[in-house]
Amino acid sequence: MRNEFTPKLFTLIREGITKEQLLKDILAGIIVGIVALPLAIAFAIASGVSPEKGLITAFIAGFIISTFGGSRVQIGGPTGAFVIIIYDIVQSHGIEGLTLATFMAGFIIIGMGAAQLGNYLRFIPYPLIIGFTSGIALIIFSTQIKDFFGLTIEEIPSGFFSQWQTYIMALPGLNWYATGISIATIVIIVNFKRITTVIPGSVIAILLSTVVVQWFNFPVSTIQSTFGDLTGNLQKPSLPSFDFDTIQSLIQPAFAIAILGGIESLLSAVVADGMTGGKHRPNMELIAQGGANVFSALFAGIPATGAIARTATNIKNGGRTPIAGIIHAVVLLLILLFLMPYAKLIPLACLAGVLVVVAYHMSEWRQFRSVLKGDKMDIMVLMSTFLLTVIFDLIIAIEIGMVLASFLFMKRMSESVQVEAITPENDDKELLFQQELGFSSSKEIILYEIDGPLFFGAAQQFHDALVNTNTQPKIVILRMRYVPFIDSTGYQRLKDVVTTFQEEKIDVVLSGVNKTLRQEFITNGLFLLIPEEDVFENIEPALSHAQKKLTEIEQKETI
Repeated sequence: MRNEFTPKLFTLIREGITKEQLLKDILAGIIVGIVALPLAIAFAIASGVSPEKGLITAFIAGFIISTFGGSRVQIGGPTGAFVIIIYDIVQSHGIEGLTLATFMAGFIIIGMGAAQLGNYLRFIPYPLIIGFTSGIALIIFSTQIKDFFGLTIEEIPSGFFSQWQTYIMALPGLNWYATGISIATIVIIVNFKRITTVIPGSVIAILLSTVVVQWFNFPVSTIQSTFGDLTGNLQKPSLPSFDFDTIQSLIQPAFAIAILGGIESLLSAVVADGMTGGKHRPNMELIAQGGANVFSALFAGIPATGAIARTATNIKNGGRTPIAGIIHAVVLLLILLFLMPYAKLIPLACLAGVLVVVAYHMSEWRQFRSVLKGDKMDIMVLMSTFLLTVIFDLIIAIEIGMVLASFLFMKRMSESVQVEAITPENDDKELLFQQELGFSSSKEIILYEIDGPLFFGAAQQFHDALVNTNTQPKIVILRMRYVPFIDSTGYQRLKDVVTTFQEEKIDVVLSGVNKTLRQEFITNGLFLLIPEEDVFENIEPALSHAQKKLTEIEQKETI
């Protein structure tokens, strides 16, 4: 816990980094910086903002995430997960609204880390993650059709189905030059790894397509023809302007950015741990991610998080400390400052091809198909999240998906609660019904074993299982050794059960009540219904006490 909020870099500096590892990190950082270049530009364009904002974000956020993060190897920057959120915010609130939403999201993520929620975000259900990830991938693919085929469309609609309707209507104007470049880009990316894995195929595709388009003067759209000249200058940091109404309108998308960024960054860190055998610090990672988004907004950048593909590239090329991520950020800064005049010549069709490959890998179609073969509730969460992401927007999908996942959790937890009557026939392990204990009959004294948490989702099932026993004993023993916790609803149902038994002249004895539960009994007023002498920590004294009570009851009945 002492190191929970200490950046990994600081720990590694104290421990010492060898020269051999430092050289490996520098090389890995250079390679990852080159890999990140086309992705940063492509994600920015797909999000509806200018290309340099992607590079600014990759530099600022990447540097902060590596310097102050809780992972050794995490690479941060803009990712495909944010594309549709950014696009929707820009369409509704403009660039200024996006900057403010990113700024707000950064502080929300910092708050999540400070509250140590990093320990719990990893429990987000897998079908939910696959659902919105696959939905995002499909939307990214859909938004690239215009540039992929070089279609002449002034403005692409935001709706998925309206987009495809527009594409079909514009299909007669297909640009074969653009289409050829897009297809060639995909072929190069897919096959270049057979030659070498050091240089990514996307970089080779961009270099070749840019040279070919300029040499032969192909009639295709480039970054320059669409966005104008790129300055490559870092503007001075400035606070985004805001008022209460603007904050109120942006709080929902800001939370969506924060939740999605938190989930993806920790998911990336977990994947990295699996590849390196390390262990990240989730709460420090969230604080760094939040700070990265705050500073990205100050420099007019876009949301950022941990990038799984770039992190994996870093690991495969020998990166094992945050130095690699810092070098990656410096490489992107140098490109931003000195090579932007050349970056403006990149054909949009090539970037569309890059994003189509990204969307394919992001789709997780194998995992999607695997979940479809599983539990019906998992399928419902998966399909609801997927369809809501595609048809409506990611914010609604996350909200409803989280609600459905919560109901799924409650359902499964409630099903895990078991109430079993212990009788001589099924008491073959502990032999509680042996003559030495004087407890040989199960007609006047009934023993129930409760297994599972008594929380609001399971409390009614517990109540019904006990009340509807169709028996008329004189004493009921409730054994609670396997009850890990009881919430307020569970206590209310326990009181209802005790009251129901007492109204039927049935005494209740509790067993398996440890010191913590006993204190909670006092807090929740349970001892107002049950005398403290009827509550025990172990089963043997509870059985003896129940037998004595039964003897007293029978003696009173004979008088």
